[in-house]
Amino acid sequence: MMIEFIRADELKSKFDVFGHFYSVQVAPKKVVECRSVLEIVESVHAPQKTAVLSIRKPDAVFIMMNPGSSRPLAEVDNGIHAEAIHDLTISLVPTKPDTTQYQVMRVMHYCEWRHVRVLNLSDLRCPKSGVFFKQFKGLEEEHLFDAHSVFSDRRTDELALKLTGGIPVIRAWGVSPHLDPLIDRCISKLTKAKVVRGLLKEGTTNKFLHPLPSLQSQQVDWVNRMVEQCRG
Repeated sequence: MMIEFIRADELKSKFDVFGHFYSVQVAPKKVVECRSVLEIVESVHAPQKTAVLSIRKPDAVFIMMNPGSSRPLAEVDNGIHAEAIHDLTISLVPTKPDTTQYQVMRVMHYCEWRHVRVLNLSDLRCPKSGVFFKQFKGLEEEHLFDAHSVFSDRRTDELALKLTGGIPVIRAWGVSPHLDPLIDRCISKLTKAKVVRGLLKEGTTNKFLHPLPSLQSQQVDWVNRMVEQCRG
């Protein structure tokens, strides 16, 4: 059954979005901008203190590629050195949603989910995928820094808090072969997830369709198929 494609302005009035933004110094003259988590919550159920969202059990967790063009709507001054990344503390601020997050909201609406958490294969804030691929490979190969990903062994405790058991995990990180090292790292950490969903690209075993294909007809199809899978 086809469902109505809800407009962005309607979604903005129904859901609030909060993110944790930080910058990490990986070398004396190398700082990268990151976002570790996004919390999308139905406005009527948003807590007065945003810190509550970090410990609240969401209805589902989406895992996507990277934060893209998401940006904070408040001033943020969260700097940390690469060596201290395991001590990263979460401080959520209101966040401007991007078009990908509206797709998640559409699924939330039809699945009647009040709270969804979004994690990424990498925390690196970069809206252009080609630039992002070069950036994360440079960090890992030149600076030996893989903790830009919450699925890094250096961030195991943090991941355990964000990915608690029994929550549906929806894989939606895209189909680029450049993501293989990040995907492998992520999948190795998802072994305890009992309910794992996603729209698998035909002919692959680890490539899941991104929520925002280029054509709106494809975006509608993604929402329909995702809702059908989650309801089933």
